[in-house]
Amino acid sequence: MEKNFLGFGLGLRTEHYETILNTKPRIDWFEIITENYLVPGGKPHYYLEKIRENYSLVMHGVSLSIGSTDPLDWKYLHEVKLLAEKIQPKWISDHLCWTGIQGKNAHDLLPLPYTEEAIQHVAERIIQIQDFFQQQILIENVSSYVSYKQSTMPEWEFLKEIAHRADCLILLDINNIYVSSVNHEFQPEIYLENLPKNRIQQIHLAGHTNMGDYIIDTHDHEIIDPVWNLYALALEKYGLVSTMIERDDNIPALSTLIKELNHARKIASSLLMEVEA
Repeated sequence: MEKNFLGFGLGLRTEHYETILNTKPRIDWFEIITENYLVPGGKPHYYLEKIRENYSLVMHGVSLSIGSTDPLDWKYLHEVKLLAEKIQPKWISDHLCWTGIQGKNAHDLLPLPYTEEAIQHVAERIIQIQDFFQQQILIENVSSYVSYKQSTMPEWEFLKEIAHRADCLILLDINNIYVSSVNHEFQPEIYLENLPKNRIQQIHLAGHTNMGDYIIDTHDHEIIDPVWNLYALALEKYGLVSTMIERDDNIPALSTLIKELNHARKIASSLLMEVEA
């Protein structure tokens, strides 16, 4: 898949369906949560079809469980492929995590131990999925709140090696890097410095909840300045990357999110002008 720049997008949420159709706001693309559209028919599909007449879409899943030791869920993968064939997204993504074992879903994005064994396991599964979809997929770094004694490398080396071996792309969540850097006491800049520029296809930005001793990735607050600063550093290192904002709770009016999105545009534009100067 050719790396391309879609511009600046938002996560598509039901609260904004009507506003999007009625006002056609200046948003370059939308990211849908894949699982919300796997049930055929109904109002979600009606709105999705209408919205995709005017906007590019990408698909973002939460159920791939790529790190689980359970067999791949081929029924789920067939459903995802059928949806992709119907709506023609620019790409498909999911998370570098596991969500359950022995058929039980924890309904959470759980981190993996950063080991050679886990790299090999995950890379092999990604290769199978990409062969099935007949396209590269994007894997996203998750926020984490625990670490494993078995880990033999930092998260960024783990992510980089999986992307290399599986020949997949990366959905880089800037907020997740910041959250994990606070929780695990590492420098987030080091994370960015050690990822391959040619693998970064998309960026997520979001807010979080600061609990004092730790931070939780909740997607229910505005993006804070340290995350914006980290985003600017990412663009300095990787160039223009398709960027979107996630908001999953305490969802404001679409106009409020567009203001945040325009701030991302401003950061990217300023950096571009510096490069051209």
